Amino acid sequence: MAIALAGIVPEETAEGLWNSIRHITASNIFTAVLVAAACLVVMKVLLKVLDRALGRSKLDPSLQKLLRGILKAGLWFITAIIVLGCLKIEVTSLVAVLSVVGLAFSLALQNFLSNAAGGMQLLASHPFSVGDFVEAGSCSGTVEEMGLFYTKLTTPDNKLVQLPNSTIVAANITNFSHQPTRRVDLKVSASYDAAPEQVIALLARLAAEHPLVLDDPEPAAHVDGYGDSAINYVLRVWCANADYWTVYYDLLDGFKPAFDKAGVEMSYPHLNIHMEGGT
Repeated sequence: MAIALAGIVPEETAEGLWNSIRHITASNIFTAVLVAAACLVVMKVLLKVLDRALGRSKLDPSLQKLLRGILKAGLWFITAIIVLGCLKIEVTSLVAVLSVVGLAFSLALQNFLSNAAGGMQLLASHPFSVGDFVEAGSCSGTVEEMGLFYTKLTTPDNKLVQLPNSTIVAANITNFSHQPTRRVDLKVSASYDAAPEQVIALLARLAAEHPLVLDDPEPAAHVDGYGDSAINYVLRVWCANADYWTVYYDLLDGFKPAFDKAGVEMSYPHLNIHMEGGT
């Protein structure tokens, strides 16, 4: 065993650990058993205290479970160190071995640990919840599951996307479901022949007639710019978050019929050529 350990840690460290194990006595074992029993009782009490504290907190259940697991693992590690000390095993040698092995594992599982750290950050900061529609980086969808390592989104076209938590934490996160209301911005262009007051009044009437458009904040229509072939307008209305796409497409579908009925031309890019002389 000393030879095997020497391949991982310095030879003198491995040799010292092996010599400690060989000199364990029955008295050491009896003492270690009593100490282990006492440590288990203390561990049980501490975990109960933690459970009560977490139960009164507002932390995410997944984060509570993670914190309990970390504390439990730490208590087991401390118990193991104490028991090994009772067995007269050279603890410093064991810690050296575990440190080297732990470093090797951390390098091998770098991406895995990075995702775990990202998951802890998401569970602690809580930028979104299950059921929210979010955009994280280049992907958007409804949150189906928040795990320690991955977050699952269902896209609008019903595809399930599994994103590493490290990628989400590193990107800008937009939560479209957090607020109860949302603003709908729609842009449209009309010919220069139509008076801006007429077009603005037409847009305002379309917004006022829609049953899902909120009165407060009040809808607003304005000139948004002057293009080469048309005047650009913007219509901004507010609605309940769940009604966003219904209002968006209803108003968008209604622009052309309303403009045609009012005799307003929805202009498109064109070029006027004026000929001079007879050529």
